[in-house]
Amino acid sequence: MAPEEILNLIWRGALRRLFFALDPELAHRLVLTLLAAMPPVHTPADAAALAQDVWAMRFANPLGLAAGLDKNISAVGAWQSIGFGFAELGTITPLPQPGNPPPRLWRLPEHRALINRLGFPSLGGRHAADRLRRLRHQGVSLRLGINIGPNRASAPERIADDIAMMAQLLGPMADFIVINLSSPNTPGLREWQAPQALRSLIEGILALPHGHSGTEGPRMLIKIAPDLDDAQIGSICGVALELGIDGIVATNTTVARRALGVVSDYPGGLSGAPLRELARGVIRAVYRHTQGKLPIIGVGGVASAEDAYGHIRAGASLVELYTGLIYEGPGLPAAIKRGLIGYLQRDGYHAIAEAVGTGAG
Repeated sequence: MAPEEILNLIWRGALRRLFFALDPELAHRLVLTLLAAMPPVHTPADAAALAQDVWAMRFANPLGLAAGLDKNISAVGAWQSIGFGFAELGTITPLPQPGNPPPRLWRLPEHRALINRLGFPSLGGRHAADRLRRLRHQGVSLRLGINIGPNRASAPERIADDIAMMAQLLGPMADFIVINLSSPNTPGLREWQAPQALRSLIEGILALPHGHSGTEGPRMLIKIAPDLDDAQIGSICGVALELGIDGIVATNTTVARRALGVVSDYPGGLSGAPLRELARGVIRAVYRHTQGKLPIIGVGGVASAEDAYGHIRAGASLVELYTGLIYEGPGLPAAIKRGLIGYLQRDGYHAIAEAVGTGAG
Protein backbone atom coordinates (compact mmCIF):
# COMPACT_ATOMS: atom_id res chain seq x y z
CA MET A 1 0.00 0.00 0.00
CA ALA A 2 1.34 3.43 -0.95
CA PRO A 3 2.17 5.84 1.92
CA GLU A 4 -0.56 8.27 0.86
CA GLU A 5 -3.12 5.47 0.96
CA ILE A 6 -2.11 4.69 4.55
CA LEU A 7 -2.42 8.39 5.47
CA ASN A 8 -5.84 8.61 3.91
CA LEU A 9 -7.04 5.45 5.66
CA ILE A 10 -5.93 6.87 9.01
CA TRP A 11 -7.69 10.18 8.28
CA ARG A 12 -10.92 8.62 7.04
CA GLY A 13 -11.00 6.39 10.10
CA ALA A 14 -10.48 7.71 13.60
CA LEU A 15 -9.03 11.15 12.86
CA ARG A 16 -11.77 12.46 10.60
CA ARG A 17 -14.46 11.25 13.01
CA LEU A 18 -12.63 12.97 15.85
CA PHE A 19 -12.25 16.31 14.10
CA PHE A 20 -15.72 16.22 12.52
CA ALA A 21 -17.18 15.86 16.03
CA LEU A 22 -15.81 19.34 16.79
CA ASP A 23 -17.02 22.73 15.66
CA PRO A 24 -15.62 23.18 12.11
CA GLU A 25 -13.65 26.33 12.87
CA LEU A 26 -12.22 24.89 16.09
CA ALA A 27 -11.16 21.78 14.18
CA HIS A 28 -9.57 23.99 11.54
CA ARG A 29 -7.52 25.84 14.16
CA LEU A 30 -6.42 22.62 15.86
CA VAL A 31 -5.29 21.05 12.60
CA LEU A 32 -3.34 24.17 11.63
CA THR A 33 -1.67 24.21 15.04
CA LEU A 34 -0.64 20.56 14.64
CA LEU A 35 0.62 21.12 11.10
CA ALA A 36 2.57 24.22 12.12
CA ALA A 37 4.39 22.15 14.75
CA MET A 38 5.19 19.35 12.31
CA PRO A 39 8.93 19.02 11.61
CA PRO A 40 10.00 19.10 7.96
CA VAL A 41 9.61 15.73 6.28
CA HIS A 42 11.74 14.64 3.34
CA THR A 43 9.58 13.63 0.43
CA PRO A 44 10.68 11.96 -2.79
CA ALA A 45 11.20 14.20 -5.79
CA ASP A 46 8.18 14.52 -8.05
CA ALA A 47 8.15 12.78 -11.41
CA ALA A 48 9.70 14.94 -14.12
CA ALA A 49 6.48 14.73 -16.16
CA LEU A 50 4.64 16.79 -13.52
CA ALA A 51 7.06 19.74 -13.66
CA GLN A 52 6.47 22.81 -15.79
CA ASP A 53 7.54 26.41 -16.15
CA VAL A 54 4.81 28.98 -15.51
CA TRP A 55 5.65 32.71 -15.44
CA ALA A 56 9.31 31.74 -15.96
CA MET A 57 9.19 29.85 -12.65
CA ARG A 58 9.63 26.13 -12.19
CA PHE A 59 6.78 24.31 -10.46
CA ALA A 60 7.74 20.78 -9.41
CA ASN A 61 4.13 19.69 -9.75
CA PRO A 62 0.87 21.47 -10.66
CA LEU A 63 -0.91 20.92 -7.35
CA GLY A 64 -1.33 23.76 -4.87
CA LEU A 65 -3.08 24.62 -1.63
CA ALA A 66 -6.01 26.96 -2.22
CA ALA A 67 -6.34 30.23 -0.35
CA GLY A 68 -8.48 30.18 2.77
CA LEU A 69 -7.02 27.21 4.57
CA ASP A 70 -3.81 28.88 5.78
CA LYS A 71 -4.89 32.49 6.13
CA ASN A 72 -1.99 33.70 8.28
CA ILE A 73 0.96 31.76 6.80
CA SER A 74 1.07 29.30 9.69
CA ALA A 75 2.05 25.91 8.25
CA VAL A 76 4.10 26.36 5.07
CA GLY A 77 6.50 23.55 6.00
CA ALA A 78 3.59 21.12 6.24
CA TRP A 79 2.25 22.01 2.79
CA GLN A 80 5.65 21.28 1.34
CA SER A 81 5.96 18.03 3.30
CA ILE A 82 2.66 16.56 2.12
CA GLY A 83 3.57 17.14 -1.49
CA PHE A 84 2.13 20.41 -2.77
CA GLY A 85 4.05 22.16 -5.53
CA PHE A 86 2.93 25.58 -4.28
CA ALA A 87 0.63 27.19 -1.74
CA GLU A 88 -1.66 30.20 -2.00
CA LEU A 89 -1.81 31.81 1.44
CA GLY A 90 -4.37 34.27 2.78
CA THR A 91 -6.61 36.14 2.21
CA ILE A 92 -4.52 38.81 3.97
CA THR A 93 -5.97 42.26 4.65
CA PRO A 94 -4.02 45.49 5.27
CA LEU A 95 -5.10 45.81 8.91
CA PRO A 96 -5.95 43.01 11.36
CA GLN A 97 -9.65 42.19 11.47
CA PRO A 98 -11.69 39.42 13.12
CA GLY A 99 -13.92 38.65 10.14
CA ASN A 100 -17.60 37.91 10.48
CA PRO A 101 -19.04 36.77 13.82
CA PRO A 102 -19.40 33.00 14.33
CA PRO A 103 -20.87 30.64 13.45
CA ARG A 104 -19.33 31.12 10.02
CA LEU A 105 -18.16 27.72 8.79
CA TRP A 106 -20.30 24.65 8.15
CA ARG A 107 -19.70 21.15 6.78
CA LEU A 108 -22.08 19.46 4.36
CA PRO A 109 -20.80 15.86 4.52
CA GLU A 110 -23.58 14.53 2.29
CA HIS A 111 -22.24 16.79 -0.47
CA ARG A 112 -18.55 16.63 0.49
CA ALA A 113 -18.75 20.41 0.71
CA LEU A 114 -18.22 23.40 3.00
CA ILE A 115 -20.02 26.70 3.35
CA ASN A 116 -18.12 29.62 4.83
CA ARG A 117 -18.85 33.25 5.60
CA LEU A 118 -15.54 33.90 7.35
CA GLY A 119 -15.20 37.43 5.97
CA PHE A 120 -11.39 37.62 5.72
CA PRO A 121 -10.27 37.08 9.34
CA SER A 122 -6.65 38.21 9.17
CA LEU A 123 -3.72 39.20 11.37
CA GLY A 124 -2.92 41.89 8.83
CA GLY A 125 -0.24 42.81 6.36
CA ARG A 126 2.57 43.54 8.82
CA HIS A 127 2.24 40.11 10.44
CA ALA A 128 2.23 38.48 7.01
CA ALA A 129 5.33 40.42 5.97
CA ASP A 130 7.18 39.28 9.09
CA ARG A 131 6.20 35.65 8.44
CA LEU A 132 7.30 35.83 4.81
CA ARG A 133 10.65 37.40 5.67
CA ARG A 134 11.31 34.60 8.15
CA LEU A 135 10.39 31.93 5.62
CA ARG A 136 12.58 33.44 2.92
CA HIS A 137 15.46 33.73 5.40
CA GLN A 138 14.99 30.03 6.20
CA GLY A 139 15.24 29.23 2.50
CA VAL A 140 11.81 27.68 2.03
CA SER A 141 11.66 26.24 -1.48
CA LEU A 142 7.88 25.95 -1.88
CA ARG A 143 6.41 28.37 -4.39
CA LEU A 144 4.28 30.88 -2.48
CA GLY A 145 1.32 32.86 -3.72
CA ILE A 146 -0.16 35.55 -1.49
CA ASN A 147 -3.88 36.27 -1.68
CA ILE A 148 -4.79 39.82 -0.70
CA GLY A 149 -8.06 41.66 -0.14
CA PRO A 150 -9.45 44.82 1.46
CA ASN A 151 -10.56 45.35 5.01
CA ARG A 152 -14.30 45.25 5.53
CA ALA A 153 -14.21 48.79 6.94
CA SER A 154 -12.38 50.24 3.93
CA ALA A 155 -14.40 52.89 2.15
CA PRO A 156 -15.00 52.03 -1.53
CA GLU A 157 -12.72 54.88 -2.64
CA ARG A 158 -9.91 53.42 -0.49
CA ILE A 159 -10.04 49.81 -1.68
CA ALA A 160 -7.82 50.26 -4.73
CA ASP A 161 -5.17 52.07 -2.66
CA ASP A 162 -5.33 49.44 0.09
CA ILE A 163 -4.83 46.54 -2.31
CA ALA A 164 -2.04 48.40 -4.10
CA MET A 165 -0.30 48.99 -0.75
CA MET A 166 -0.56 45.29 0.10
CA ALA A 167 0.91 44.32 -3.25
CA GLN A 168 3.80 46.67 -2.60
CA LEU A 169 4.35 45.35 0.95
CA LEU A 170 4.13 41.62 0.28
CA GLY A 171 4.93 41.34 -3.42
CA PRO A 172 8.73 41.33 -3.14
CA MET A 173 8.58 38.19 -0.95
CA ALA A 174 5.97 36.32 -2.99
CA ASP A 175 6.22 34.28 -6.16
CA PHE A 176 2.86 35.66 -7.19
CA ILE A 177 0.11 37.89 -5.80
CA VAL A 178 -3.59 37.06 -6.13
CA ILE A 179 -6.08 39.91 -5.83
CA ASN A 180 -9.26 38.53 -4.32
CA LEU A 181 -12.16 40.31 -6.02
CA SER A 182 -14.65 37.51 -5.68
CA SER A 183 -15.33 36.50 -2.10
CA PRO A 184 -19.10 36.62 -1.48
CA ASN A 185 -18.51 37.42 2.19
CA THR A 186 -17.21 41.00 1.94
CA PRO A 187 -19.99 43.42 0.91
CA GLY A 188 -19.41 45.08 -2.45
CA LEU A 189 -16.20 43.20 -3.24
CA ARG A 190 -17.51 41.39 -6.31
CA GLU A 191 -18.42 44.73 -7.88
CA TRP A 192 -14.69 45.21 -8.54
CA GLN A 193 -14.95 42.50 -11.21
CA ALA A 194 -16.81 44.98 -13.45
CA PRO A 195 -14.47 46.00 -16.31
CA GLN A 196 -14.07 49.71 -15.48
CA ALA A 197 -13.63 49.08 -11.74
CA LEU A 198 -11.14 46.31 -12.47
CA ARG A 199 -9.24 48.59 -14.83
CA SER A 200 -8.88 51.38 -12.26
CA LEU A 201 -7.80 48.93 -9.58
CA ILE A 202 -5.12 47.23 -11.67
CA GLU A 203 -3.79 50.48 -13.13
CA GLY A 204 -3.28 51.79 -9.59
CA ILE A 205 -1.35 48.69 -8.60
CA LEU A 206 0.82 48.65 -11.71
CA ALA A 207 1.85 52.24 -11.04
CA LEU A 208 3.67 51.19 -7.87
CA PRO A 209 7.40 50.32 -7.86
CA HIS A 210 6.70 46.75 -6.68
CA GLY A 211 3.32 46.49 -8.33
CA HIS A 212 4.59 46.04 -11.86
CA SER A 213 3.40 42.79 -13.39
CA GLY A 214 6.59 41.45 -14.94
CA THR A 215 10.24 40.76 -14.26
CA GLU A 216 10.61 43.69 -11.81
CA GLY A 217 7.90 42.55 -9.44
CA PRO A 218 5.60 39.71 -8.47
CA ARG A 219 3.33 38.06 -10.95
CA MET A 220 -0.12 39.57 -10.55
CA LEU A 221 -3.28 37.43 -10.79
CA ILE A 222 -6.95 38.10 -10.16
CA LYS A 223 -9.35 35.62 -8.57
CA ILE A 224 -12.82 35.56 -10.08
CA ALA A 225 -16.21 34.21 -9.04
CA PRO A 226 -17.85 31.10 -10.49
CA ASP A 227 -21.16 32.95 -10.70
CA LEU A 228 -20.26 35.05 -13.77
CA ASP A 229 -21.85 34.63 -17.17
CA ASP A 230 -19.83 34.21 -20.35
CA ALA A 231 -20.06 37.88 -21.31
CA GLN A 232 -18.75 38.96 -17.89
CA ILE A 233 -15.90 36.48 -18.11
CA GLY A 234 -15.05 37.77 -21.58
CA SER A 235 -14.94 41.37 -20.34
CA ILE A 236 -12.66 40.47 -17.44
CA CYS A 237 -10.36 38.54 -19.75
CA GLY A 238 -10.22 41.49 -22.15
CA VAL A 239 -9.06 43.84 -19.36
CA ALA A 240 -6.59 41.24 -18.11
CA LEU A 241 -4.99 40.88 -21.53
CA GLU A 242 -4.96 44.63 -22.18
CA LEU A 243 -3.31 45.54 -18.87
CA GLY A 244 -0.87 42.65 -18.76
CA ILE A 245 -2.29 40.80 -15.77
CA ASP A 246 -0.28 37.59 -15.46
CA GLY A 247 -3.03 35.07 -14.81
CA ILE A 248 -6.48 34.27 -13.49
CA VAL A 249 -7.51 32.11 -10.54
CA ALA A 250 -10.80 30.40 -11.41
CA THR A 251 -12.70 30.19 -9.16
CA ASN A 252 -13.75 31.35 -5.71
CA THR A 253 -16.68 29.85 -3.79
CA THR A 254 -20.21 30.11 -5.17
CA VAL A 255 -23.45 31.58 -3.86
CA ALA A 256 -25.42 29.06 -5.95
CA ARG A 257 -27.30 26.31 -4.11
CA ARG A 258 -30.29 24.61 -5.71
CA ALA A 259 -28.83 24.70 -9.22
CA LEU A 260 -25.98 22.59 -7.85
CA GLY A 261 -28.26 20.18 -6.01
CA VAL A 262 -27.58 21.69 -2.59
CA VAL A 263 -30.36 22.66 -0.21
CA SER A 264 -29.00 24.74 2.64
CA ASP A 265 -29.90 27.94 4.45
CA TYR A 266 -26.34 28.58 5.64
CA PRO A 267 -25.11 31.94 4.31
CA GLY A 268 -21.79 32.33 2.52
CA GLY A 269 -19.75 30.68 -0.19
CA LEU A 270 -20.09 27.00 -1.12
CA SER A 271 -16.97 24.95 -1.91
CA GLY A 272 -16.27 21.30 -2.56
CA ALA A 273 -17.67 18.67 -4.89
CA PRO A 274 -20.83 20.58 -5.99
CA LEU A 275 -18.65 23.41 -7.33
CA ARG A 276 -16.48 21.24 -9.59
CA GLU A 277 -18.38 21.46 -12.89
CA LEU A 278 -19.29 25.12 -12.43
CA ALA A 279 -15.63 26.01 -11.80
CA ARG A 280 -14.52 23.88 -14.76
CA GLY A 281 -16.90 25.76 -17.03
CA VAL A 282 -15.34 29.06 -15.96
CA ILE A 283 -11.83 27.66 -16.51
CA ARG A 284 -12.85 26.58 -19.99
CA ALA A 285 -14.38 30.01 -20.73
CA VAL A 286 -11.28 31.88 -19.52
CA TYR A 287 -9.04 29.67 -21.64
CA ARG A 288 -11.23 30.28 -24.67
CA HIS A 289 -11.51 34.06 -24.19
CA THR A 290 -7.75 34.43 -23.67
CA GLN A 291 -6.86 31.87 -26.37
CA GLY A 292 -4.65 30.16 -23.81
CA LYS A 293 -2.42 33.21 -23.44
CA LEU A 294 -2.91 33.63 -19.68
CA PRO A 295 -2.01 30.88 -17.22
CA ILE A 296 -5.01 29.75 -15.20
CA ILE A 297 -5.04 28.34 -11.68
CA GLY A 298 -8.08 26.08 -11.54
CA VAL A 299 -9.88 25.80 -8.20
CA GLY A 300 -13.14 24.16 -7.19
CA GLY A 301 -14.19 20.64 -6.31
CA VAL A 302 -10.80 18.95 -6.67
CA ALA A 303 -10.67 15.78 -4.56
CA SER A 304 -9.10 13.24 -6.93
CA ALA A 305 -6.67 12.91 -9.81
CA GLU A 306 -9.65 12.75 -12.17
CA ASP A 307 -10.90 16.10 -10.85
CA ALA A 308 -7.47 17.72 -11.19
CA TYR A 309 -6.90 16.33 -14.67
CA GLY A 310 -10.31 17.58 -15.77
CA HIS A 311 -9.42 21.13 -14.71
CA ILE A 312 -6.06 20.88 -16.47
CA ARG A 313 -7.64 19.67 -19.71
CA ALA A 314 -10.17 22.51 -19.43
CA GLY A 315 -7.27 24.99 -19.49
CA ALA A 316 -5.67 25.21 -16.03
CA SER A 317 -1.88 25.08 -15.89
CA LEU A 318 -2.02 24.74 -12.10
CA VAL A 319 -4.73 23.35 -9.81
CA GLU A 320 -5.56 24.10 -6.17
CA LEU A 321 -7.59 22.32 -3.53
CA TYR A 322 -8.87 22.96 -0.01
CA THR A 323 -12.19 21.27 0.77
CA GLY A 324 -11.03 17.97 -0.77
CA LEU A 325 -8.19 17.91 1.74
CA ILE A 326 -10.68 18.20 4.62
CA TYR A 327 -12.64 15.17 3.47
CA GLU A 328 -9.87 12.99 1.99
CA GLY A 329 -6.96 13.72 4.30
CA PRO A 330 -3.26 14.64 4.04
CA GLY A 331 -2.42 11.82 1.66
CA LEU A 332 -4.55 13.41 -1.07
CA PRO A 333 -1.81 15.45 -2.82
CA ALA A 334 0.42 12.40 -3.26
CA ALA A 335 -2.53 10.32 -4.48
CA ILE A 336 -3.49 12.98 -7.03
CA LYS A 337 0.05 13.25 -8.35
CA ARG A 338 0.30 9.48 -8.75
CA GLY A 339 -3.03 9.47 -10.57
CA LEU A 340 -1.98 12.32 -12.87
CA ILE A 341 1.02 10.31 -14.02
CA GLY A 342 -1.34 7.51 -14.94
CA TYR A 343 -3.57 9.84 -16.97
CA LEU A 344 -0.58 11.30 -18.82
CA GLN A 345 0.65 7.83 -19.71
CA ARG A 346 -2.83 6.76 -20.82
CA ASP A 347 -3.18 9.75 -23.12
CA GLY A 348 0.34 9.64 -24.52
CA TYR A 349 1.65 12.86 -22.97
CA HIS A 350 5.23 13.19 -21.77
CA ALA A 351 4.63 16.29 -19.64
CA ILE A 352 1.70 17.84 -17.81
CA ALA A 353 1.92 21.03 -19.89
CA GLU A 354 0.98 19.02 -22.97
CA ALA A 355 -2.44 18.27 -21.47
CA VAL A 356 -3.35 21.88 -20.64
CA GLY A 357 -6.41 23.00 -22.61
CA THR A 358 -6.80 19.79 -24.60
CA GLY A 359 -10.41 19.53 -23.45
CA ALA A 360 -11.26 23.23 -23.65
CA GLY A 361 -12.86 23.08 -27.07
